[in-house]
Amino acid sequence: MVISEEWSTYRDDDIGKASFVKEKIVDDDWWEKVSYIIDFTRSIYEMIRFCDTDKPCLHLVYEMWDSMIEKVKAEIYKREKRSMSEFSPFYDVVYEILVARWTKNNTPLHCLAHSLNPSNEDHVKVMQEYALFSMKSGHFEDLTSISMMSTMDPKSWWANFGAKTLLLQALAFRLLGKPSSSSCAERNWSTYSFIHSLRRNRLNPSHVQDLVFIHNNLRLLSRNSDQYEGEKTKIWDVGGDGFDSMEDVGFL
Repeated sequence: MVISEEWSTYRDDDIGKASFVKEKIVDDDWWEKVSYIIDFTRSIYEMIRFCDTDKPCLHLVYEMWDSMIEKVKAEIYKREKRSMSEFSPFYDVVYEILVARWTKNNTPLHCLAHSLNPSNEDHVKVMQEYALFSMKSGHFEDLTSISMMSTMDPKSWWANFGAKTLLLQALAFRLLGKPSSSSCAERNWSTYSFIHSLRRNRLNPSHVQDLVFIHNNLRLLSRNSDQYEGEKTKIWDVGGDGFDSMEDVGFL
């Protein structure tokens, strides 16, 4: 298109821009730079696209981050014809940008989800430990541990008899320590929404968490005071943080 004789007259009002576009499109060096940019940003783009879905993928983010960094480095070093042990000023700038973004957005949940991903290298070992537990063999064939299975609290049982199978024990602690519903956290959500309201939406997350912590602990401390059973502050938290109305609050 740009090598056509009509191209120079396509934009009579801006011949300079038309000439510039033609110069770039027929410039092989410019296309090599475009290709280079696409090559080293492809892994970044693919990770963003992969995470920007409704598909559960939290357990993959931690490992994808490491592999993405390595792919970006490989493309940049390949272009600059450097060995992987050399220093690259350009890669250093890109790396700092990526790390800053990761530091801002990552949470301990990424690491926890990664550790619970059964496709990692500990999968086989966990399966072997579970086989021993299911068949009551190996470390679990002790008569004391078998007899206590039906009488002892599950977490206490794993604490006493699961020390030889550390991976399975750790998994048991995580699962057996979880509540069956979110009801225990609903009061905390209510407090959070009360503190982080439309009027206070500029509070940063750490500040809000501190305020929620203080608010809940003040509530717990107040229940041990004489004022909680009488006077003007009697059962002041019966309606949670929705204190504008006492209707339908039910029993404490």
